[in-house]
Amino acid sequence: MQDIAEGGEMLAFSFPYVVALDKGTKSPSVFSVIALDKGVFSGLSAEDQNESRTNWWLLNFESEFVSSSEWLGITQKLGCIYCSIPMKPAEAVGYKWRLVIAYDGTEFSGWQYQESPPTVQCLIEKVLTKVTKLERKDLKFVGASRTDAGVHALGQVAHFVTPFKYCSLEGIHRALNGLLPSDIRVMEVSPALPEFHARFSAKSKIYHYKIYNNTIMDPFLRHYAYHCDYKLNTDAMRLAARDFIGKHDFSAFMNASNDTDRDPVKNMFRVDVNEMGPLLQLEIEGSGFLYRQVRNMAALLLQVGREALPPDMVPKILATRDRKVLAKYAKCAPPHGLCLVSVKYNEEHMQLPLESPAVSYGRHQTIKKCVLPFY
Repeated sequence: MQDIAEGGEMLAFSFPYVVALDKGTKSPSVFSVIALDKGVFSGLSAEDQNESRTNWWLLNFESEFVSSSEWLGITQKLGCIYCSIPMKPAEAVGYKWRLVIAYDGTEFSGWQYQESPPTVQCLIEKVLTKVTKLERKDLKFVGASRTDAGVHALGQVAHFVTPFKYCSLEGIHRALNGLLPSDIRVMEVSPALPEFHARFSAKSKIYHYKIYNNTIMDPFLRHYAYHCDYKLNTDAMRLAARDFIGKHDFSAFMNASNDTDRDPVKNMFRVDVNEMGPLLQLEIEGSGFLYRQVRNMAALLLQVGREALPPDMVPKILATRDRKVLAKYAKCAPPHGLCLVSVKYNEEHMQLPLESPAVSYGRHQTIKKCVLPFY
């Protein structure tokens, strides 16, 4: 840990928390949120965050250790006057493990942890505490995307830490799937570098929104695709989808949420409209997404497909940066058509640590043959 004294103010950095000390303070205050204002770090209460959110940069490391190189990059990017490098105690970090998770979100109240009604993160953490014999706070379990209630995933990514090292990951992989409900599966377990973070290391995410465009709904797809019995003009939808591509302020496509500190500017790499018979699939890849952004994008494209709106409405609504304007033309598409397909990372973040166990993709069961003796 390094301390910095400047102008009578001393800031002591001790991850995973920040201790802020200044003149007249009799005792230090501990915060899990780092705030940057004119290059000075200090702790902020929830009330102060709400009042000052337009003037503060907020970074939430979710009790994770940050490497010296990452910290330097963050401070340089934001123009920080002070540069305190948190030292990472090896014994405190332990070993980090990466999970790739698939789930049917129909029966769950989203991803983010809550006891009741149950969420995907809650159930996985409960199973992890049983398997590892660790407390929830010690696991530091973090997911890449906080999917909403009813939203599905094929490639959600999460990480957790343990103070001990696994020699083989097949056992814990089998134990996790043995204890989890059948609508949640851990598809892959792998060792991860200490610098890897399931959420903050993500380079891009891919979502699919499925629309069943026929007069009668396929009953086998009722939980995984939105039924639209209007004949959709897919050429008009593709034309409109092009205007989403690139870097834009997506404030008009964000529902109200507690994430007031999130940057509304996102970069959409591709927005494809794929036809597979009566099934229409919107495939959207972007650097990140705001709360319900994909579902609101799908809702507007549906209105264009119904020919209720012209294709050139996308840039007009983007320019307003006002969610109320979009609400006049399109209602947020329902969650069950949405699926998180995959999360992409830079290659350096996906490298395996030295002397780590092999990645577990599960294994086939085998039957031991009974060898009968000759009589």
